[in-house]
Amino acid sequence: MTDTTATTRPLGVGLTPLETRREVVLHVATRAEELGYDSFHLAEGWGLDAPVLLAEIATRTERIRLGTGVVNIWGRSPASIAMLAATLDQVSGGRFTLGLGAGSPQLAEGLHGVAFREPVRRLGTVTRQVRTLLDGGRAVPSAQGRPLRLATARVPALPIHLAGLGPAATRLAGELADGWYPFMLPVSAVKHGIGLLDAGAARGRKRPEPVRVCPCLPAAVSSDPVVSRAVAAWWVAFYLTSMGPLYRDTLRRLGFADAVDAVLAANPTGRTAEVPPAAEVLLDELTVRGDAAGARATLDRWYGAGAEHPVIALPPHRELAELDEVLEALRPG
Repeated sequence: MTDTTATTRPLGVGLTPLETRREVVLHVATRAEELGYDSFHLAEGWGLDAPVLLAEIATRTERIRLGTGVVNIWGRSPASIAMLAATLDQVSGGRFTLGLGAGSPQLAEGLHGVAFREPVRRLGTVTRQVRTLLDGGRAVPSAQGRPLRLATARVPALPIHLAGLGPAATRLAGELADGWYPFMLPVSAVKHGIGLLDAGAARGRKRPEPVRVCPCLPAAVSSDPVVSRAVAAWWVAFYLTSMGPLYRDTLRRLGFADAVDAVLAANPTGRTAEVPPAAEVLLDELTVRGDAAGARATLDRWYGAGAEHPVIALPPHRELAELDEVLEALRPG
């Protein structure tokens, strides 16, 4: 584990696919650099093209690391993913981290028209192929043509982070990735996740450094406690009711079945954002919430649990002044 003293511990900022205001994305990234954050991560779903925006951000920043946090493996071929990574590495001056994830059935099938089959296996296949191309190797041979290498310079040191919540995906991150980037993971489950990473590494990992623990943490930070709790409740209710079964199933497997059921019962239509007292534990386990002091205390829990480079996910659709308040409240140092 890396040193996590108050003055040196790394911290990143991220935005979800629901944030589709280009001007907000650019503002958050440049403001994060000004405030001393170590990294900025942009997720891609069904809205903006994350690599295009990250290229624009790279031209407006000088120091902060930039990453896809994350792009799914269904919308691009391994070769196109490798090319975007090599290009962003050049545009950013070596500041790019490639974040990959398996996405969801709706994203694969409803947007890209690709069957969502064996997602963890597909994530491993794509990751291996992308790494091979970035290392200077050839694409996977086919019966129709001679396999090619990328025409760009080799970038073997370019970090690849994998999202993963289930045991198989987490072990895969330990085996193949430079960083583990789980989202909506309970803080109490970090230690167990690290054990899965170690198990994956034992399967034959060849990267020189151990995988880095970089959880993405939903932020609900405000000087107004009513606003803070409402935002935290939105994160939990929305992802449990509207984003497929993965988050529900993961929390049930980790011992929070009663709390999950309470949230589902309180939001039968998926159009509300209620977290009843019986599910309050999920707000504490999943979000960084409260005023500046309370949110920093929550971050201390994450570092203490084993997070090495947490990434604060800002809520979508909020006023820019609210997002700036979060950035200021949690600024490194």
